[in-house]
Amino acid sequence: MNKEEKHDLVLALTEQMKEYGNFYITDTSDLSVAKINNIRRKCFESDITMKVAKNSLIKKAMEAAGGDYTPIYDVLKGSSSILFSKSATAPAKLIKQLRKQGDKPVLKAAYIDSAIFIGDNQIDTLIKLKSKEQLIGEIIGLLQSPAKNVISALQSGGTIIAGVVKTLQERG
Repeated sequence: MNKEEKHDLVLALTEQMKEYGNFYITDTSDLSVAKINNIRRKCFESDITMKVAKNSLIKKAMEAAGGDYTPIYDVLKGSSSILFSKSATAPAKLIKQLRKQGDKPVLKAAYIDSAIFIGDNQIDTLIKLKSKEQLIGEIIGLLQSPAKNVISALQSGGTIIAGVVKTLQERG
C-alpha cells in the first residue's frame, strides 16, 4: 500500500467514525480466508461495515476524527478489524453469534456515542445497551404517566362534581 492509498484509507476511516458514531475494534487474526469472508457476509446482512486496517492507520483516523480515543490506543496491537454500525448493539450481537462457531472475533474495544468499552468481557454489556431512541421513549413515557393520572383524576372528579351540582340544583 503506497502513501496515497494509506492517506485515502485514513480519510475513509475518519469519515466513517464521524458518520456512524459507533465502532468496534476486533481481533480476527489467524482466521482463514473462508472464515473472514463469512464474517464479512454476516456483517453485510446485519448492516455493519467491516474494514481491516493497520493499527497505526486506525490510530491516525481516530486522531483526525477528534474526540478522546486515548484508552483505545493501548489495544491497537496485532491484527485489527473495525466494525461500523448505526446500531450500537448490532456488532456485539454479531460477535456473540460468531463466537458460537469459534473463539474469534475477539472484541478489543468499542466506541459507542463517546463511551469507550475495553476488552472482550464487555460483549454482554454492549448487547444490553439501549439506543438513544429507546431511552428518549422511556423518558417521555415516564413524563407522560403523571400527567395522564392527573387528567384521569380530573375527568372522574369532574363527573362527580357535575353530579353533586345537578343534585343541588334539583333540591333547589
